[in-house]
Amino acid sequence: MRITIQFSISAMLVLGLAASTPAAGRYLEAAYPASSESGGLKMGVTYTLWIPDGIKKIRGIIVHQHGCGVGACKGGATAAYDLHWQALAKKWECALLGPSYHQEEKQDCRLWCDPRNGSRATFLKALRDFAKQAKHPEIATVPWCLWGHSGGGFWASLMQTSDPERIVAIWFRSGTAFATWEKGGIARPTIPAAAYSIPIMLNPGGKEKGDKRFNGAWTGSLAMFTAYRAKGAPAGFAPDPRTSHECGDSRYLAIPFFDACLEMRLPDLNAKDQTPKPVNAKDAWLALPLSKEAKPQGAYAGKPQEAVWLPNAKVAKAWSEYVNTGAVSDTTPPPAPLWVKATRKADRSVEITWDAEADFESGLRTFIIQRDGKDLIQVPKKPAGRFGRPLFQAMSYHDTPERPLPVMRFIDQAAGSRHEYRVIAVNGVGLKSVPAKAFSLE
Repeated sequence: MRITIQFSISAMLVLGLAASTPAAGRYLEAAYPASSESGGLKMGVTYTLWIPDGIKKIRGIIVHQHGCGVGACKGGATAAYDLHWQALAKKWECALLGPSYHQEEKQDCRLWCDPRNGSRATFLKALRDFAKQAKHPEIATVPWCLWGHSGGGFWASLMQTSDPERIVAIWFRSGTAFATWEKGGIARPTIPAAAYSIPIMLNPGGKEKGDKRFNGAWTGSLAMFTAYRAKGAPAGFAPDPRTSHECGDSRYLAIPFFDACLEMRLPDLNAKDQTPKPVNAKDAWLALPLSKEAKPQGAYAGKPQEAVWLPNAKVAKAWSEYVNTGAVSDTTPPPAPLWVKATRKADRSVEITWDAEADFESGLRTFIIQRDGKDLIQVPKKPAGRFGRPLFQAMSYHDTPERPLPVMRFIDQAAGSRHEYRVIAVNGVGLKSVPAKAFSLE
């Protein structure tokens, strides 16, 4: 079910079923117009929130914040529909939030990516409004994981200084405001001590280094990492050897990183105090910046305050693979599809529909439809991978699904008489699930 909330002079609630909704759960939208008030957000914004089915109480919000520019804003509109990020959210009983700012071609990105210009206040208002509409009051108070690309990383770094007690972890993909405030390009924020307790990962593209346009993303990321580690912050640095400013396959490290941080820091269910738990330092691994291998902190011979910080052995293994290859491998098959249904249509064709959860490690590439035990077709026939691995939901430059969102459906035009249909999920590295339960068609 999809719920849309339009906020203008008068509030309006519209209920409807989204035909292209890719997974079970509720979708809520909150749209806010540009404000003319002093300190208000000078451009409109739409937030989309996905809440997994079956959750009695939400424990956190995973925020996937796009970067600057019209294209990035449009890309951000599909973030909450991402099956792979939804798998992370569902595992930890969290909601997934995708903002989309209505930035026009000539508007200054800092009107929103500096949260002091009204975007922080609007974000907090949206959480309060979602809390009421979803009948989940905890949405307004639970902690956040912040993922930010480019201007989204700029935004997240400033949110870290204003709301450190609300943040479980931050992923900075090719962007942070650190160097800008250090150089006086924006007002320098006061950095509270709590900000240095938040696990963060700086993730520039390796090809940004020395690039005329994007070199600042590289140097700014490295500068923030160096400064924060010197303060004892649990900060990592994970350069992507295959990419420039595009997000590539960074999700295959970002999701395990958030997974480890949520396990470590998410408050207990029903805890009155929603402040994230302290970092568990004993399981950390360390690595030299720009190196390719991490070691348990007890075996690390260098200076810890200069080392890449990694939360545990699993993330350290993924990090080592990622900084070497730009991706992370997967050895486990995906879960089988759900709710497979075959329906005879008036023209005697058969419509096969299903649902599926993404493989936690590598997402979903495609589905194989079997008829009477034999492979019939692959859906989609050619999964797209312009910005990373070929996937069922083709990835954009911005780490969000490309439109149009694919539907889990196939029409067998040559069905003929009675058949049995099965559906097999294929994950991002090509491993197959067991077939979903066969449904006989009378």
